[in-house]
Amino acid sequence: MRKICVVTGSRAEYGLLSGLMRAIQEDKELQLQVIATNMHLSPEFGLTYREIEKDGFLIDKKVQMLLSSDTPNATAKSVGLATIGFADAYEDLQPDLIVVLGDRFEILAAVSAALFFKIPVAHLHGGEITEGAYDDSIRHAITKMSHLHFTSTEAYRQRVIQLGEQPDRVFYVGAIGVENIKRVSLMPKAELEESIHFVLGEKSLLVTYHPVTLENHTAADQCRNLLEALDAFPDYKVIFTLPNSDTDGRIIIRLINEYVSLRPERCMAVPSLGLRRYLSALRYVSAVVGNSSSGIIEVPSFGIPTLDIGDRQKGRIAAESVWHCGVTRQAIMEGLQKVLSPSWAAVAKNVQNPYDKEDTIASIHKIIRSYPLEGLEKKSFYNICLR
Repeated sequence: MRKICVVTGSRAEYGLLSGLMRAIQEDKELQLQVIATNMHLSPEFGLTYREIEKDGFLIDKKVQMLLSSDTPNATAKSVGLATIGFADAYEDLQPDLIVVLGDRFEILAAVSAALFFKIPVAHLHGGEITEGAYDDSIRHAITKMSHLHFTSTEAYRQRVIQLGEQPDRVFYVGAIGVENIKRVSLMPKAELEESIHFVLGEKSLLVTYHPVTLENHTAADQCRNLLEALDAFPDYKVIFTLPNSDTDGRIIIRLINEYVSLRPERCMAVPSLGLRRYLSALRYVSAVVGNSSSGIIEVPSFGIPTLDIGDRQKGRIAAESVWHCGVTRQAIMEGLQKVLSPSWAAVAKNVQNPYDKEDTIASIHKIIRSYPLEGLEKKSFYNICLR
């Protein structure tokens, strides 16, 4: 029986992976192993490992790593702690294949440890570009330490090959988050409002803003600009989902919580909505605002606009419904006026999502179930033909 170990570090990422985890769990030829780490284990971020257990998954190992600080020093030390923890976990679990998604620093630690154990790694969402975050470098580093690659677009598949990966190990399968939209039963509006203890009203925004980790000390000013711009649209209710544990994330959390506390009738903030509530909220809000990858990848499938602020997602392929703006108060206000206009709503309603592809989970499941693993850890560099 092939042992497939899935590593997850946050509630948002787990939401993306949960469908694939279920497919592995239900396959009699596979044994699912789960390692929870980082934000899942933090009281500050809601101890979200409980959501994994609530969904019926056994967590085989918990890798503690998060320090009570988000400085560069603390983040680097967290990666070191995580690498030690993953080494101990792999020693005990002895997985045949490790499955990871994305570009978070805990995933860098997970694949770094796997390299020395000679355990093959399957990586989802490689080849993408986010020029404003150190996630960009982490993502490409993960690609070079991975052995099977599942990309969300054909262009990203070509970029993974450009990084020297063998074409027969790189698969264009689409974005797993887009397939989740088709699989998850969405909540009626009244049920959602009762669940979050907040009335959306006729006009509302879903806002997520993360620190731009390749910029120095910009988080506070940029977040203030966003909040001041939102004040120019007082008729819109606002749901904030709080940022992750990246460097300077706590600054943004503090500013948002202060903002919400002064506007309780109009605004609410949560660490995470969870998959079903998040997707349900997208069904009813007027637009998504911020710099989260979800605004680029999943949101266009709901036919609503995205306002993408700043450089954090710069370089990602985006649907026509995504409007990019600068980080000044004026630029954000003008961006909001653009995406909230009837003409832009009409554009968003009929947009084609470039990350949509049929049978994403089934395609990944089939490959990790059957691809020969013997000798997979040995890689030869694929040279592309330069013209």
